[in-house]
Amino acid sequence: MKFLYIIFIFWTIVNCDEHTHIYKDGEQVVLWMNTVGPYHNRQETYAYFSLPFCIGTKVTIGHYHETLSEALQGVELEFSGLDITFKDNVPAQQFCAIELNEQSYKALVYAVKNHYWYQMYIDDLPIWGIVGEVDGDQYYIWTHKKFDIGYNGKRIVEVNLTAENKERLTPDAKIPFTYEVNWKKSNINFEDRFDKYLDPNFFQHRIHWFSIFNSFMMVIFLVGLVSMILMRTLRKDYARYSKDDDLDDLEKDLGDEYGWKQVHGDVFRPVPHLACFSALVGAGYQLTVVTLAVIIFTIFGELYTERGSLLSTAIFIYAATSPINGYFGGSLYARMGGKLWIKQMLLSAFLLPVLVCGTAFFINFIAMYYHASRAIPFGSMIAVMSICTFVILPLTLVGTVLGRNLAGQPDYPCRINAVPRPIPEKKWFMEPFIIIIMGGILPFGSIFIEMYFIFTSFWAYKIYYVYGFMLLVFLILMIVTVCVTIVCTYFLLNAEDYRWQWTSFLSAGSTALYVYLYSFYYFIFKTKMYGLFQTTFYFGYMALFSLALGIICGTVGYLGTSIFVRKIYSTVKID
Repeated sequence: MKFLYIIFIFWTIVNCDEHTHIYKDGEQVVLWMNTVGPYHNRQETYAYFSLPFCIGTKVTIGHYHETLSEALQGVELEFSGLDITFKDNVPAQQFCAIELNEQSYKALVYAVKNHYWYQMYIDDLPIWGIVGEVDGDQYYIWTHKKFDIGYNGKRIVEVNLTAENKERLTPDAKIPFTYEVNWKKSNINFEDRFDKYLDPNFFQHRIHWFSIFNSFMMVIFLVGLVSMILMRTLRKDYARYSKDDDLDDLEKDLGDEYGWKQVHGDVFRPVPHLACFSALVGAGYQLTVVTLAVIIFTIFGELYTERGSLLSTAIFIYAATSPINGYFGGSLYARMGGKLWIKQMLLSAFLLPVLVCGTAFFINFIAMYYHASRAIPFGSMIAVMSICTFVILPLTLVGTVLGRNLAGQPDYPCRINAVPRPIPEKKWFMEPFIIIIMGGILPFGSIFIEMYFIFTSFWAYKIYYVYGFMLLVFLILMIVTVCVTIVCTYFLLNAEDYRWQWTSFLSAGSTALYVYLYSFYYFIFKTKMYGLFQTTFYFGYMALFSLALGIICGTVGYLGTSIFVRKIYSTVKID
């Protein structure tokens, strides 16, 4: 009979509707314990019961990672063992007790000293609490958890935790843990229950609005300036070249020819390291589409309210858009005369996954050494490798074949000379390296305020939700990048240097360099992070973020410049 009772209780628990978020009166509500870790190191988290806490008397149930993103984000849900049922108040009562030995005493003292906090979930609503506090040279932990849960109809719309009853930590002490649950009717709509976790005073501060306005004015100024300068300058160039066309050969030889027209036979010459260049451009097209799609889906779907939804969406969209990578990378490689298209296709398919997985697996070794919850399970590694092998690779192959056949024929407005033209000496500030370094300053200036809000939401305890702002800033960044890159390329070509492809890509992509340098400033002056794991995690993933942003900006800059170069060389008369 007892066995049947346990089976019944287990069946009741696992059929709780925390996925539909609809409960019946008296139905089990599961309190999941997630992770615990130092407050200043948000990503350094450990399983909740890695500290010597005790579990309640309720029948234990297991939790599996419902999505790949949960496993990748270090979600470690464990059943609390507390008996909580819908709309049933629970008076203060003890659910377990621990007796400290030397090891558990030192573990709790270390946790209190380092300001450890923990996270729990009820009906997918996050709850945070602090382990304890320091009073002089004494260490205390909170032993009573008071839950105030608000409901609206059959749904949970609000959860608040109050930690009470300080217990002093001493060796060999016996510490009881208690809890109570109070249910109250709430007027909060279910659709609005996540609003309490947002911080409009921070994200919608007037500085944020001012930065958007400032960036928008920069766009208007840059577009106007670029249009005016290039139109006036190009008009003079066209007039000069038209005048030169009317001269006979002797007068041309005696004349002083200079400018971008002189490199018309080399401007469309294939770039060095063609496979790498086309792979980067293809990846940039894909990342741009993924970024726009994720931002738009988040604006309309509020993905930030569901645990792991944002990362799951990004992984799915990235895999599904692999043909875009193959199409644009493969077509560019074919137009420039590339022959080893399979090598280029493999490079396009695995360039970003290898960089991301390599960085993640390196950090994973440190996480495993620390026994942190961020350690990626072996099954998740296999899942990621399977996605790359059986989804991304075939779709990239399809895109590459389509790109080579539909857009792989060269259609340059000028023929390419058999012998490369010597590049004349020029002033130091016209060198490609200087242009590359200077090219990212203005694009970074248009986004660095937004970078602060994004960094704070990821590395601190804020939930980023103003994705409309992000979309606007992203579009502003693209426009500024194109304008700046076109100007840089015009100066380069006017100095009779035809190495514009890599220069345009890298000058636009150098925005990533300034973003990564800004991450050092943010780490030193805006956070209190410490320790090998958190530092490695921060700079490792900031490098990946900066690299992805650089590839996006580089591709957009190259695309805009390519259209510009084709336009000016198709308009002027070439002998």
